[in-house]
Order: sequence, then structure tokens, then C-alpha cells
Amino acid sequence: MSAAAQETTAGGGGDGKRQGPCRPGHLKLGYHIVVSNAVYVLLAPFAAALALRASRLTPSDLAAARAYLLASYNLGGMGCSAGLISIDLAKQLLQVHRNSYALVVSMENITLNWYWGNDRSMLMSNCLFRMGGAAILLSNRAADKRRSKYQLVHTVRTHHGADDRAYRCVFQEEDKAGRVGVALSKDLMAVAGEALKTNITTLGPLVLPMSEQILFLTSLIGKKIFGLKMKPYIPDFKMAFEHFCIHAGGRAVLDTIEKNLELNDWHMEPSRMTLNRWGNTSSSSLWYELAYTEAKGRVRRGHRAWQIAFGSGFKCNSAVWRALKDIHPSKEAGSNPWIEEIHRFPVEVPKVESVVSSP
Repeated sequence: MSAAAQETTAGGGGDGKRQGPCRPGHLKLGYHIVVSNAVYVLLAPFAAALALRASRLTPSDLAAARAYLLASYNLGGMGCSAGLISIDLAKQLLQVHRNSYALVVSMENITLNWYWGNDRSMLMSNCLFRMGGAAILLSNRAADKRRSKYQLVHTVRTHHGADDRAYRCVFQEEDKAGRVGVALSKDLMAVAGEALKTNITTLGPLVLPMSEQILFLTSLIGKKIFGLKMKPYIPDFKMAFEHFCIHAGGRAVLDTIEKNLELNDWHMEPSRMTLNRWGNTSSSSLWYELAYTEAKGRVRRGHRAWQIAFGSGFKCNSAVWRALKDIHPSKEAGSNPWIEEIHRFPVEVPKVESVVSSP
């Protein structure tokens, strides 16, 4: 499946530019699918309907182009991993319907969900979340492979909703004063680590070289079957991927993933710079990170990128992409929010030390 023939990422609030309406001549024969997701925003009409309206395509236009709007979907309340859930949904639909396109729109708008109370666990979302959005076009038409950026190789979804601690670690509720907010539990990092462990256990056999799989299997057998007290072997995922796009949910999230996967500063740079420049744009943050890597001119044909997202529930989702061509920054103007300022990055992000009071 080819994807991201045109990948567009918008900065917070956008730049005021608007593309003209689609024309029937731009459509291709086949079915067309629209999948949108807004994590904490419930719009009426929903985002997919807004995207269709912006295209200005009437039923007669679609009929003239022999194209058909198969379906539109809007995913809400699925947390910051909703973007990859949308990609997975689009992938499954494209596996069924031939000669089709799927437009995935991920967005975040904190304005409608600003917390006005004084509960500290709920105030954190006001500090982290920012407005942002991205649009990704996927296709299963063989003719589109030549001009596509990436091929979607794998999607892996993990859900720990049956566990009470995982279920409530990110929870929307009212505070004591009756104000609605999203509470973040102190168990969040531990829950995220457990969800990631389950996710990579499924993903590992699909992407890791045989040598790493043997070492991991040996460690697992020694611990589970023979009861040996040994440290679990952490596979070296740097042997499977050239680029890592880790959801910029916060500094603690990135520090935990960096430590668990034994990544270096270069691997973490896209995620840390995205958090520094754009904040947590929720489900769209992964595309800001991939756009950063492209703006730096690091993506070459055959490179593999691993996107990791976490969301309420608790969910951990992964997507693996393979670059189909070299990505030249000079050709990304207009669709990449980093292009005009990429020369300023990376910037130094000072380490924050824990503060303790002396007795």
C-alpha cells in the first residue's frame, strides 16, 4: 500500500493560506474514503464533513469523474494515538476496496477543552496541549507508487483497557467544583511502559533481524520456563529502523522511551524538537516529527520509520513505514512546517533535575 502521496502538516493555527476547491478532473476512478480524528473535540458537523465541504465536490462532479465517495468516518475520544488508529482503519478499508484513496485528517484544538479549575492533575493538559493538524493521503493504486513518499508496512495496536489502573490513568471527569477536565494519573509512565512492552512483543518478530529475535527468545525461555532470575533482553530496534517518531506527549514520556529502547540523542531529536517547538499536538504530533526528519534531509529510499503513539484507554499503537524515494527538503516547501526555520534546530533543551528538600 502506498501512502502520503501528499502529506501536509499545519502549524498551530495555520498560516491563513487555503487551497482552492478540488475539480472533477483531479479525481481518479474508484472509491474515496475520508477518516478524521479529533481527540478531545466533538464537532458538529464533524471534521470529515468539513473536509468534504472544503472540496466543493457535488454528487454530479463525482459522477462525472466516475468516482464514488464510499464512506466518511470520524474518530473521537480515542486519545493521542487516534492518528495511528485512523491509519489502521484506512488500511483495512483499502485492503477491501480496490483503486481507492483514503484521506486521513488528524487534528487537535485545546480551546474547547480548556480546564478552568484548580485541580493540579487536570491543569497539566493546559500546559502541554497545543493546536495542530495534519492530513495524509493513502492509496492502493499501483500507479501511485511512483509518486508516493512511503509504503505502509505494519500497524500494531495494543489496548490495556481491562486493567483499572490503565483505564483511569488518563480520564476525563469533573473536579470537586464541577468543572470538566482531563486528569493525568501518577501511574501514567508505568502504564505506558507496560503497554509499550506488549506492543513491541508483537511488533518485534515482524521487523527485527533473526539474530535479535533469537536473543530475545532465549531470554524469554530462560525466565518463563526455567525460572532464571535474569534481566529481560531488550531487542536493539536500531537494527530495524533508521528513524523513530515517538509521540511528543511530554518530557517524561520521551525520557522513558529513550531509556527503555536505549536510543541516542539523534534518534530522539525529531520528538524533542517537536515538543519544544509545537508542544503536544496530540494525534498529529507524529507527522510533525516525520516532517522534521524530512526537513533535515535524513530520509533516503529504503529507510524505515517507526511511529509510536500512546493514548487514553490505555493504548499503545505502532506504524512502520518504508521510504519509497529520497525526500529532498527543497521540494517540501508549502507542505512542511519546518522548512523556513529548520536551520535553527536542534536547540539545546536543558536537563531538568529533581528538586528535593534537605532535612
